Amino acid sequence: MEGHWTIVNHHIALDVNGYIIHPSAKEVYSAFSGGKIQNVLCPNPQKELSDLKYSKFGTELSIDLNNSDDGTIRINIYADRRGTIVPIDFNDGILIDHCVAGDTWFYLTGNIAETQNLLKECGVSSSGKISTRQYLKLVEHNLLSDHCLLNNKVSIDELKAPVDESEEVPDTLKTSLFPYQKTGYLWLKYMLEETQGCILGDEMGLGKTMQVITELLHLKAEGTLPALVIAPISLLINWERECGKFAPSLHTFIHHGNNRTGNYRDLLQYDVVITSYTTVVSDLYMLNMITWQLVVLDEAQSIKNPSSARTKACKCLKRNRSLAVSGTPFENHVTDIWSLVDFIQPGLLGSLNKYTEIISDDTEGGKRIEPILSPLMIRRLVKDVAKDLPEKVVSAIPLQMSEEECAQYARYRNDLLNEYDADKVTLGMLQMLRIYCTHPYAALKTPYADNPSEASIKYQRFCEIVEEILSRNEKVIVFTSYKMMFDIFHHDIPSRFGIPIWSINGETLVEDRQKIVDTFNGANGAAMLVLNPRAAGTGLNITGANHVIHFNLEWNPSLEDQSTARAYRRGQQKTVFVYRLYYEGTIEEVVNDRIDRKRDIAATAIIGTDGTSKDREDIIRALSLVPSFKN
Repeated sequence: MEGHWTIVNHHIALDVNGYIIHPSAKEVYSAFSGGKIQNVLCPNPQKELSDLKYSKFGTELSIDLNNSDDGTIRINIYADRRGTIVPIDFNDGILIDHCVAGDTWFYLTGNIAETQNLLKECGVSSSGKISTRQYLKLVEHNLLSDHCLLNNKVSIDELKAPVDESEEVPDTLKTSLFPYQKTGYLWLKYMLEETQGCILGDEMGLGKTMQVITELLHLKAEGTLPALVIAPISLLINWERECGKFAPSLHTFIHHGNNRTGNYRDLLQYDVVITSYTTVVSDLYMLNMITWQLVVLDEAQSIKNPSSARTKACKCLKRNRSLAVSGTPFENHVTDIWSLVDFIQPGLLGSLNKYTEIISDDTEGGKRIEPILSPLMIRRLVKDVAKDLPEKVVSAIPLQMSEEECAQYARYRNDLLNEYDADKVTLGMLQMLRIYCTHPYAALKTPYADNPSEASIKYQRFCEIVEEILSRNEKVIVFTSYKMMFDIFHHDIPSRFGIPIWSINGETLVEDRQKIVDTFNGANGAAMLVLNPRAAGTGLNITGANHVIHFNLEWNPSLEDQSTARAYRRGQQKTVFVYRLYYEGTIEEVVNDRIDRKRDIAATAIIGTDGTSKDREDIIRALSLVPSFKN
């Protein structure tokens, strides 16, 4: 049986009585001296296709990823020979490793075998539009491989999920969605069908829970439940409450505490099971007797530590779809990104060790991971979508310690240096300096005295701010991390200003927290609510107040932002005033600068992380500062 050479599309091939054989470049070269290809006799292609020149030099294969006009992604596979663009052909899903450019035949250079395998694995057999899943697989290989096979020219800003905005939300939803919430729901619906995992990263206060509930209603209509919602303990009741109010057709159950069941069949009676991270750890074996149609992680930054028990337990859950929900998906380190993505797309970023080898813990590392992360996450900011919200005014208020405060602060700092070498001091060891900056009484554990403002310049300024707020007959939320401050506020504020005061901290029962908030929101006239940011910084709607005072700053800006969002969110009718109090020349100045640094870096990358934490530099600087009194 004998074949004859012919040009097919953009390569040469053997025609055997109408049956086309697509040889490799190596086989073409072997035919120059005659012989067989796949048991077919073939003449010398140089003689049979004599009009062609046969180059001894190859031409580079190029693969570009670009934006399509409709916001989707397109792959272009071609060879560029001195300005002549030649599309590269496929045969049965395999990239052909040679081409004809003009009047010359070339073999393709580069990592051809690796490229062929990658394209086949991704199901790419021609240039044109590709799915989000295909894109992610291609970019993942580019990130983790030692060889860069792709030219990723995709503009993240122009990337859009192909959602149909005309599609209606489930009619079982007993409320109307804002336009951006409907878009978010449609995006979730598409991504969970297309990729089986994504991140809802809207800024705090934009109604992420409502978007998830809408998706749960869609899944119920499709018959693809049950779903498991995992949230901090403080948010369990809120999830049940929101589902009951806006999606009463969803049959929900809180699996937590005394309400836990030991039989997985009991859970199959419900559409949505709501549980806590701690319960998932303790009941993993039982929960894994069910293959969940969807697992939702609320406040998903809870699994940012890859080695924690809760992270490992969540990743072990049997599930068909995964959704991570967080207004602050990345708080400190690039490893936060790996942990979240590994939950929604297991294995996409490779092992943690491999990932940390190639992704630096800084903004450059953040930019490298952006092409994978951004298509997997929808993140809208309040200022961009909630145009109807009133203004938010943030005031950083630097303060100078009194002479006595300066002296005592210096003594605490010197005691620390006398006990430890500076290079052995940790952030935790600086706690006493932070407590003293909050209030001397909190550090010294002295009696409250009649007037706590006499011992603290910060408390004096705080009282001035509160007095101005009360003159407007408005409410104020105060955030502090320290229990002694709760005691001081409760001892001093009612007698000083004659207003009611409530508080929520780690000792407040979860079931009582919303009741306290409701009472505060409904109170007539001025009032104060004191909150611990870790106990009450998420999940609570406190739009009855339009003043927020951060009495002590937190190392993590996300914690501060989450806390502020208790007041600055949907339902707020007034301008929100945020006051941030800190002492200059102390550890609080370092904390403030750290927060500013993180926010500046976060603003440069879509992913919203700052990478390097620079803990050591911050510790050294904190130890170097000594406040000085100035008249």
